[in-house]
Amino acid sequence: MTILLKGGEVVDPAQDLKKKADVLLEKGRVAKLGRIAAQEGWRVVNVSGMYVMPGLIDMHVHLREPGQEYKETIETGSRAAVAGGFTSIACMPNTEPVNDCEAITRYILEKARQANLVNIHPVGAITKGLNGKELAEIGEMVRTGAVAISDDGKPVQNNQIMRRAMEYSRIFDVPVLDHCEDCDLAAHGVMNEGTISTEVGLRGMHAVAEELQVVRDIMLSRLTGTRVHICHISCEEALNAVREAKAKGLRVTCEVAPHHFMLTDENVRTYNPDYRMNPPLRTGRDVEAMISGLADGSIDCIATDHAPHARIDKDLTFEDAANGVIGLETSVPLVWEHLVRKEVISVSRMVELMSLNPSRILGLDRGTLKVGSVADVTVIDPEKEITVDASQFESKARNCPFDGWQLRGAPVLTIVKGRVVWNRLS
Repeated sequence: MTILLKGGEVVDPAQDLKKKADVLLEKGRVAKLGRIAAQEGWRVVNVSGMYVMPGLIDMHVHLREPGQEYKETIETGSRAAVAGGFTSIACMPNTEPVNDCEAITRYILEKARQANLVNIHPVGAITKGLNGKELAEIGEMVRTGAVAISDDGKPVQNNQIMRRAMEYSRIFDVPVLDHCEDCDLAAHGVMNEGTISTEVGLRGMHAVAEELQVVRDIMLSRLTGTRVHICHISCEEALNAVREAKAKGLRVTCEVAPHHFMLTDENVRTYNPDYRMNPPLRTGRDVEAMISGLADGSIDCIATDHAPHARIDKDLTFEDAANGVIGLETSVPLVWEHLVRKEVISVSRMVELMSLNPSRILGLDRGTLKVGSVADVTVIDPEKEITVDASQFESKARNCPFDGWQLRGAPVLTIVKGRVVWNRLS
């Protein structure tokens, strides 16, 4: 179907474009931008007063399938993604079995094809079984469709293995995505180590456990020339290390999740397990540092680290609850309400953080609305008011720390390859 998006504000930093224009989508591609007269047989969508942007990309998502379908499936995760305004997602390898070989990568891509909603890009494991001891078949996974490698929440502790992984990733031209945590220093902590952890009587995880591994990765990137991406950065000193690496011209990028620039360890005083995550919620000073990094360009992407869990895994004591929160269906309104509306970042900067930069880091042919590009489009209504209601999410999971929040600005139309896959236009 030919679709004409009429009267919106087009935002595309890849073209240095921010102006009112119509967008014509034809045969799965962007056919034309500008003033366009509708023709018979076209589907005309009035998006006046709204922002039309390249489809949003979340480069850090957990889909749980295969193996933990009771938490999330590729289909339910896909529905959550398009409902949240995302047209592409990268899924982490901590499935059961682990995505450490061609067969599992192929399985994920086939299930994504069957769901037929969002572009799903698998991330392959660095080591077999995420055991940190033996490299996985990186080349096979990349040839099958993996866009990056990561051991996700079980970060590689052996420096020599990480060095070899980086060297292989450079051969196959994919980035290494690393959850940075020195597990010995982390010492099974369940929240940020500091005054509040002492007051509430919970085992703390010091921010140095994150910072140390960030610095390690930067040093190995310098040694190998590899592209290294720091996942869900959360503390000020780790971000400062990334800034220094960038200033030296090293190939280091990073992302931050909404909960790490919205919430602090003060929230843990409630003992609500929906505030348990890894990295843990940090201090107010760290949150301010994350916001500054988003504004000044030090942080490259916003990613949700969407981590769905069943209530059986979360309705436990704080110490026993699983780590992680969901985020696909709350990320855009949180960013809009608390960053764009407050003029911390511009709309163009938001598109850089949530579309253009993730596309570049993962090597995708997305992130722009240039004529001829794939017609992945997100439309945001800046005045749409929502109340977060986790019970109504498309995701199977309900572990959302923002449940009940009132927000303004939300995605209303998601288009993937020229096909409307989510429509919330009134």
